[in-house]
Amino acid sequence: MTEFRTSSFCSLGDCVEIGRSASGEILVRDSKNREQGPLAFTRDEWAAFVAGVKNGEFEAS
Repeated sequence: MTEFRTSSFCSLGDCVEIGRSASGEILVRDSKNREQGPLAFTRDEWAAFVAGVKNGEFEAS
């Protein structure tokens, strides 16, 4: 079973949860709808997403 965790910034319970599959994929799920199941990303996909966040690529203009 995958162990999911939330950010320490999550205080209201409406957060995303991150886990890792047995095969190494990064799993992301909605804490409000866990039954829906997680989205799965490769390590490269996840690294590209994190780099984009750090570079401000997803900031609202």
